[in-house]
Formats: sequence, C-alpha cells, structure tokens
Amino acid sequence: MVGVELDMVVKDSLKALELYENIFDIERVEVSNFPRGENEAVFLLYNVRFHMLDENPDFHLIAPNPDDPKTSWVNVTVPDIKETYANAMDVGCTEVQPVTELPDYGVSNAIFMDTFGYVWMIHQVHKEVSHEERIQLWEEKKKEE
Repeated sequence: MVGVELDMVVKDSLKALELYENIFDIERVEVSNFPRGENEAVFLLYNVRFHMLDENPDFHLIAPNPDDPKTSWVNVTVPDIKETYANAMDVGCTEVQPVTELPDYGVSNAIFMDTFGYVWMIHQVHKEVSHEERIQLWEEKKKEE
C-alpha cells in the first residue's frame, strides 16, 4: 500500500476528533478507545487522510498548544465558509482571521486555531480565477502601493 496522510499529535485524539466532526464533514476510518495517551484516530476530510495520536512524551509525541502553535496549518476548501467558520467558533476555536471576501480572486477565506493548538485556514471558491489572472491582480495591486 502507498499513500500520504497528515499526522497530528493532540492532547486527546478522541476529543479532537469530536471537535473536528462538529466543524467539518468527517469520515471515521479507525478510532481506538484506550486510556488517554494511548489513543489514535484516523479520519478522512474530503478524501485526505489524517492520523491523530494522543500526546505521549514517552514516545516523543508532543502536542502544540494555543500558547505555542506550530507554523504549519491545514488549508481546507469548503462548500460554505460561513457555516464552517460558525461551526468552528461554536465549538470554542479562536479567531485568527474572520471570513474575508476577496472578490477579485474569487474566494473567501478565514483562519482559526482549534482548542488543541492547530491552525486551520478555510476557503470557499466563488468563481475560478486562473493563476495568470491572480498574478496580474497581484502585480496591479503592488503598483498601486
């Protein structure tokens, strides 16, 4: 078997899975039910495989936290950004950037930090704008500054 998955260490993978299920349309693949520190949860988010593991310092698995977030993030294109963002806020996530409309680029985006210290960027595509068009828009914006 070959493939790619994103691995995340969290304080409690079962609670994190529940949080993400309240924000996104998650498909559970494998979920253990051991004492905290021994659990793992594998799930699909829009056909991307995620593997969460409980924090366990004995195995050098250290979770980020809101005071020490990591510089990587997950970028998810969603069908309804306002609904997804509201879901995140409703379950205790912290706003980093509110829903921001970028009409020239054909998208809206927002950023939030979950209660486990991970940063998520969400996008909604309203219209397709080619790479060339985006470059041209950026160059025009730079000239205006």
